[in-house]
Amino acid sequence: MADHPHDILILERRIDHETLRRLVQDGFGDMVKLVADVRRGVIAIGGELHADAEQILLDAGSRQEDLWGANYYPGRGRDGCVEFTAPINISPARGNRGMEIGDPVLRERVRNLTNALVGEGEEH
Repeated sequence: MADHPHDILILERRIDHETLRRLVQDGFGDMVKLVADVRRGVIAIGGELHADAEQILLDAGSRQEDLWGANYYPGRGRDGCVEFTAPINISPARGNRGMEIGDPVLRERVRNLTNALVGEGEEH
């Protein structure tokens, strides 16, 4: 896990509970924004805008077509902790015309990566 400006971290392994709690509390209070690189298997988490986390991943070698935004809500359980909505998901060239990730297979990839690196909706 590497530190980046604006409290955005790149996760290559599971975030510890205290760091996640701090990101949630210092950010929106009930959630944290993230961008998943579904090819590299990493997540950028934190910050105010999905676009900021997206840019950090691009600077770290990710490809635009592999990046998808979501929000993580601790305390909502495994099925309710990931919201697949972000402005960066609007990408007609990738077959996604809205802010929500439409492809169920892609949603599952983002969910599985989030569960592995961030959490499964546990209370913190």
